[in-house]
Amino acid sequence: MLKIWTDGSCLGNPGPGGWAFIATDGKNTAERSGGERDTTNNRMELTAVIRAIRAARRHNELEIHTDSQYVKNGMQTWIKNWRKNNWRTADKKPVKNKELWIMLDELASQIKIHWVWVRGHNGNEMNERCDELARAAAEKMQ
Repeated sequence: MLKIWTDGSCLGNPGPGGWAFIATDGKNTAERSGGERDTTNNRMELTAVIRAIRAARRHNELEIHTDSQYVKNGMQTWIKNWRKNNWRTADKKPVKNKELWIMLDELASQIKIHWVWVRGHNGNEMNERCDELARAAAEKMQ
């Protein structure tokens, strides 16, 4: 199974942002990152996962590690009701970042994903490296 770590970063919120992922199959490891000039941290967290899943299309099962409760809870808990409620939250407000959630939902429906939450900035080597890559990508957007 391919293991992936993802992270997003934003300098200011909104502001210049970066996303990153690291994927490994145990033998080979790949790092990717990118950024946007005017974005939010949550958008970059979502973008990191979307980019990672797209890059891993030939795999049929992924283990995605994220330090974003927003992404993990969104995919494991909230998204079912958002879909049912025409992309509205429990208090009837439009879901923020709807287009990214729809994109992620579509990608995730085509593959088996195991979601793993990791505490950010807590010494997890892959999470720390992802954070470095995402921050560097955000800095390039300034």
